[in-house]
Amino acid sequence: MEVVDGLSGEVLSVQIFVAVLGASNYTYAEASLSQSLPDWIASHVRAFAYFGGVARQTVSDNLKAGITRACFHEPMVNRTYADLARHYRTAIVPARPYRPRDKAKVEVGVQIVGRWILARLRHRRFFSLVALNEAIHALLIELNDRPLRSWGRSRRELFEELDRPALTPLPDDPYEYAEWKRCRVNRAGPANSDSSLSGFSA
Repeated sequence: MEVVDGLSGEVLSVQIFVAVLGASNYTYAEASLSQSLPDWIASHVRAFAYFGGVARQTVSDNLKAGITRACFHEPMVNRTYADLARHYRTAIVPARPYRPRDKAKVEVGVQIVGRWILARLRHRRFFSLVALNEAIHALLIELNDRPLRSWGRSRRELFEELDRPALTPLPDDPYEYAEWKRCRVNRAGPANSDSSLSGFSA
């Protein structure tokens, strides 16, 4: 999808984030400006809020911004992403590279979002990310309310019956984004003898 800057006329290509719950196929989607770590984290926060809870495991794409080393059994997760997981009490399980079956639910979800939401918006022009996400959200409600042919029930009905009771509650406050960095400082005297400190910037 694309967003047009109303002042400069510049056309910006945007990324589509998709999350799908395992039992009901209840789907969340949104547009973001990039696949950078801040956008990746913010999309997770909004997805968890949309679901009203958090699954015990989050099977994620092996995006370089969030996954340092993609391994199904012993993954290395970016410190900020791990911090988000602790905050929401979920385990991050990255899919292995070139193993789409590791995240088969969301692979299908991406196809469905492409066909049922993005295809219907492709001829419309959007002048802000907010406007695009409002349009996506409206069609997302329709998608989750559509009866599934194989079940005769909607994703929302299955979500209320199967997934919602299994989700852990959201924390009192949403996760606040932070980047962790290792910094070196000059020695000022005996009281500050350690030459390296770890910290974060919000």
